[in-house]
Amino acid sequence: MGAAYSGNRASVPQGGHTGRRYRAAVPGSGRALDGSAGDAVNVGTGRTYHRCRRCEMTGHTPGATWREAPRRPPGLGPRTWAGVPRRSRQVLVVTGRDRDAPDSTAVLYERTGPGWRAGASRPAHNALRGWTDHHREGDLRSPIGVYALTDAGGRLPDPGTRLPYHRSAGFVASGTGFGGEPLAGSFDHVIAIDYNREPGTSPLDRTRPLGPERGGGIWLHIDHGGPTRGCVSLGAGPMTELLRALDPGLGPVVVMGDAASLAR
Repeated sequence: MGAAYSGNRASVPQGGHTGRRYRAAVPGSGRALDGSAGDAVNVGTGRTYHRCRRCEMTGHTPGATWREAPRRPPGLGPRTWAGVPRRSRQVLVVTGRDRDAPDSTAVLYERTGPGWRAGASRPAHNALRGWTDHHREGDLRSPIGVYALTDAGGRLPDPGTRLPYHRSAGFVASGTGFGGEPLAGSFDHVIAIDYNREPGTSPLDRTRPLGPERGGGIWLHIDHGGPTRGCVSLGAGPMTELLRALDPGLGPVVVMGDAASLAR
């Protein structure tokens, strides 16, 4: 299993960033945007913009026009949204193309005042046979639901995440995928999805609170160019961006499933 895990169970304060804060006025709006200290950029328009470690995944771009954000991420119905903890201010939405398809898109949303601001839409893969409401070991379907994102790890060094990170040689992927593509490097960086696992432990931990028959080891990991056995995979660049963007102080969760299921 590699070196002992040194991460702590993430605490979730009610506020946003935990560092120094500033207020940047948005001319003509009567509002101010709060954020932790970062690069303040005056572009000569009277605005002050913030550029933080989450910029790439949340669309927090200097010079962007302010728009009213939706009150919940698009595509999430009342039943799905009810499962998102009220304290969560970061929501990664993974939307499958079809119940039985392995192709998805992933968008990180961040709470901004009364609404949610979307980051870039990223292509993703899920399990070979699609999605299920009742995941079982070996069914080759990804579990539908809302799950916390509390722990990360990988074969490579920590890329700068604020999540507890476990580096270990145990994060090894070998062989080939369902399309014959090599799996090497898929676990260079991973984020554990808190389905049937003990939060606050290494992603390699094999504790299964629901029992081994319900599967486990469901991760976000680097895409290898094809369907997974149950995980969700993103390109290497977007995976690094996500690791740097997620803030345990904002209670990040993933909401994942096919589009029809998420709309319930």
